[in-house]
Amino acid sequence: MLTKKQVEEIKEHLEKAQNPLFFFDNDNDGLCSFLLLQRYIGRGKGIPIKSFPELTPDYFRKIRELNADYIFILDKPVISKEFFKEVEQINVPIVWIDHHIIDKKNIPDFVNYYNPLLNNNGTTVEPTTYLCYQVSQKKEDLWIAVIGCISDKFVPDFYPEFLKDYSDLSFKSEDAFDIFYKSKIGKIAKMFSFALKDRTTNVINMLKFLMKAKSPYDVLEENNQNYSIHSRFNQVNRKYKLLVDKAMATSKESGKILFFQYSGDLSISSELSNELSYLFPEKIIIIMYNTGVKVNISVRGKRVREIVLEAIKDLNEARGGGHEDAVGARIGIDDLNKFKENMINLVEENKI
Repeated sequence: MLTKKQVEEIKEHLEKAQNPLFFFDNDNDGLCSFLLLQRYIGRGKGIPIKSFPELTPDYFRKIRELNADYIFILDKPVISKEFFKEVEQINVPIVWIDHHIIDKKNIPDFVNYYNPLLNNNGTTVEPTTYLCYQVSQKKEDLWIAVIGCISDKFVPDFYPEFLKDYSDLSFKSEDAFDIFYKSKIGKIAKMFSFALKDRTTNVINMLKFLMKAKSPYDVLEENNQNYSIHSRFNQVNRKYKLLVDKAMATSKESGKILFFQYSGDLSISSELSNELSYLFPEKIIIIMYNTGVKVNISVRGKRVREIVLEAIKDLNEARGGGHEDAVGARIGIDDLNKFKENMINLVEENKI
């Protein structure tokens, strides 16, 4: 959790910001973090960060285009040095809120950085959504906070309030994935996630809609305002279900590791790896999205972070990072077989 002092500092930054720009990671934790803070102050624009693994200098132009007087970076663990250099030259304050493991030397002195990992001797479980709800504390936005937290495999201490207010949308459990896959929370979360992967125009319209939505029912009940969100969900969900079925069909032949590779015009590796890890909790799940040049990898499993980083460390231009049990990586397509071989050997060595 954030300390009381940190919460007050973030509130002060938000109050000073008259035209803030929120950069947020392109997933539900990032999206919900943005919505909570934007709705708290009632101003600012949001830009989902699609670059991996870092926020690149290409995004700097948005600051000038939108004439931002404050920058908030949410749920993004890596920011390029070039981006920081560009911002430092125009003297716009940066507030960076995150919950990932990070090397402190990568944080410039002029950045206002908030991460409970620096408060709790290197351990934390709360997603960025939870931290932002600590700041906003708007009861009417509790449903957004719940969706962001559950999407990031975390059951917040305020979930009982949601159960009481929205019993028809909930599932009583202490397991986040039970709640996700056995309640309407999971459907709303998928609607958010799939909509983030839509065309830019539709993403912008989705953000505008969610910045004003009053309850989860506004999302679930299709109307003219959210038609594109529903249309996108139906389109992507059909493909998603087919991929889950294909991956499940390979599970019997797999050992400790379930490898699944796919390609096409849509990357939904994080969603696939989450559901497969729920279905096969005893296995390490490795989803590989082949772009033709690079392979984007999503890994789920107990204590997999160090293993994945070890598996890619000698691969050319490979990048990776994340949480202890949930990791993302990117490698060259020519290194795919080597990566798989490394993972098999390392898992065997570590007796996972």
